[in-house]
Amino acid sequence: MTVRGTVTNNGDSPIVDSSIAPRQAVALAGRDDIDGALARDGFDVTQDGGLIRGHGVDVDTVPPGLSRSFTLRVPVSELELGDTGVYQLALSLTGRTENEQWDQVLGVGRTLLPWIADDDDLPDEPGTNLTVLWPLISTTHLNPQTDEGQVPILSDDALLSEISPGGRLYQLVTLGADLPVTWVVDPDLLASVDAMAEEYLVQGADGPIAGRGQEVARNWLLQLQEAVEDREVVALPFADPDLASLAHHGKDVPGSLGQLKDATRMAAPTVETVLGVEPTTDFAWPVEGAIDPEIVSVATSANAGNVITRSDSLRHADGLSHTPSAPRPIGGGITALVADSRLSQLFQADMSRPGNVAQAHQLLLAHTLAIHGQDPELERNILLAPQRMPTSSQVQAMAESLTSLRNDGHWIEFADLTETADAAPDPGAGGQVPAADEYPAELRAQELPVHAFQAMRETRRTLNDFSAILSEPDRVVVPFGSAIQREMSTAWRDRESAAARYRSSVQNQLVQLTEQVSLIPKTRITLSGRSATIPVTVENGLLQDVRGLELRLTSSRRLGLEVSGPQDVSIGGGLSQSVKFEANSRANGKAFLEAQLYTPDGKPYGEAMRFQAQVTSITSTVLMVIGVGLLLVVLAGIRMYTQRKRIAAAERGDDGEAGTTVVDDGPEPAAGPAATTATAATAATAGDGKPAGEPVPTSGADGESRAGTAGAPGDAAAAPDAEPAGQEAAEGLPAGESAADIGGAEAEGAERSEKLDRDGPDRDA
Repeated sequence: MTVRGTVTNNGDSPIVDSSIAPRQAVALAGRDDIDGALARDGFDVTQDGGLIRGHGVDVDTVPPGLSRSFTLRVPVSELELGDTGVYQLALSLTGRTENEQWDQVLGVGRTLLPWIADDDDLPDEPGTNLTVLWPLISTTHLNPQTDEGQVPILSDDALLSEISPGGRLYQLVTLGADLPVTWVVDPDLLASVDAMAEEYLVQGADGPIAGRGQEVARNWLLQLQEAVEDREVVALPFADPDLASLAHHGKDVPGSLGQLKDATRMAAPTVETVLGVEPTTDFAWPVEGAIDPEIVSVATSANAGNVITRSDSLRHADGLSHTPSAPRPIGGGITALVADSRLSQLFQADMSRPGNVAQAHQLLLAHTLAIHGQDPELERNILLAPQRMPTSSQVQAMAESLTSLRNDGHWIEFADLTETADAAPDPGAGGQVPAADEYPAELRAQELPVHAFQAMRETRRTLNDFSAILSEPDRVVVPFGSAIQREMSTAWRDRESAAARYRSSVQNQLVQLTEQVSLIPKTRITLSGRSATIPVTVENGLLQDVRGLELRLTSSRRLGLEVSGPQDVSIGGGLSQSVKFEANSRANGKAFLEAQLYTPDGKPYGEAMRFQAQVTSITSTVLMVIGVGLLLVVLAGIRMYTQRKRIAAAERGDDGEAGTTVVDDGPEPAAGPAATTATAATAATAGDGKPAGEPVPTSGADGESRAGTAGAPGDAAAAPDAEPAGQEAAEGLPAGESAADIGGAEAEGAERSEKLDRDGPDRDA
């Protein structure tokens, strides 16, 4: 047998004149002895076996803090091995230090040696079956929002590194293809890599840039499809939601458990679409297999009939002399599949160190042989559930150890997870689901807080309101619904800051989309009548149509300014629409109007828009003044017309066409005692045969002739107490102003602003 190892000087004095020698093998009675042998410190000749002489090797001087490697060969016959079982093999370092110049045992290293004394000790068909989970899980990488061409955007390029040759996920696929394992897959990972197989973008510091991993993504998916062909695939709920966080902080937030059910429904279709295999979705896997009654309740709320736990959480009954089978009923038709905690934690150390790899390898062989040796005839199904996201070195260590167990561990038969779940439970195992206060404090400290689930609820509410108005809601609901499920992922454990940033990013991106449908702000408007039309413009900046919106306009002065009722709004993508409301005013003054969009179920959509309206309705007094002014203008026009007509008649008389004398009126005589009143009459009324409307000569007191037209207002000579025509209508006006002047003036103090055309009776006036 060849043994390789390393001597490390942990003291403060150099090690000199030292040698490494093997010691006789010591039989270990059971699994507890295996753990004790590797955990024990110090040297005990009875527990570490006698020295085997002649097969040691010398070691060069080892300075403090440095190491020296060694290799030695030992004949198996010298080990004094007995019956089939697990043995401890110890190597002792004997030598001196510069401070202590005498021979002494300076250190002991121990390893495990599974020993089969005779092939007849092993049954032809092993009764011990081992199920190994092979997890394909990663962190969140895909953003919910795409560019205008629906091209997906990844938050970073980390996923490309993981699926590239040498990467963690690449190792899982290439090494797992040759192993007897059950594949446990997060559908979100498959969806993300599938998005990378075509055109995609990666978020950069200055905006999205073109992704370059299409070929790598296609190759990885092709290798995975070949690896899982005719193999069992278990699909976790989409994005691997944190069941413990949901149970302890999220289940009381409305909608959280519904999110888990949605994630479970999405799992199978996603795996079938990408891999072309039908997965099993009947298994829930809480973090590190730690459970309590609340976690079991949440895990099974999405119709999972089996909960994968671990033996350091769900312990078997005291006094049981063997490792029980994995399946155990826990009530309500639910089966707990209890993974062996020792086997499951073998590969959690730093596997970049060869010593850790060798120890994990030997422990896997030793523990499985010890389980078989407890009762070789007993049928049992043992479960190994490793860490969710092993590193590349851990993946390699697991693959090497499982390969060795498959090739040399004839005491073990490998089985699928469904076989283990269907196996008969161990009648003596029992086991009680631990209480909530027994949940590990370290794991509880990593959970998502309550406010995280409240934020998810708000994002879901925003998404529901937004999708209700879209003509193609799936273009938004699918990516953002998946993003909300990613916010519950187990991958956020112990990464609260990163989780908070992701939740905020999802909400902000969704709000930015909702803001593409908005009201265009209005300036102050002026209503110059009792009724008017008020337009409100709605803009749709989305790439799809919106429908089902309702626009309402309300006034702060409902008794002074009434606005018509709500109106439906439907707008094409990239367009805007002007919605008109009828307004009726009853009093002058300022009023504030508020426009608000509403979803089909009556919830406010977006921000309300407020603007001011200046109401300047025309009163009855103003209308009377304007009417009097118009009448005076008409009378003035008639007077001018008659004057021109008299002048024209006088000119015809000068030509001999008429025998009357026309004298220009001249200025009106002043009223007084010298004035003589004369009655003007037309020729028609005088009976002199002159045509109606011809001037009739009259004589005043001064002997001058005057002419007038009968019935022409204001043309007669004024009596001492007479007033000019029209003076009564204009009574009370300022000197030098007429009613026409007043009626034509604009309202004093009119503001310069948006002015709306009025309609109705005032417009005719």
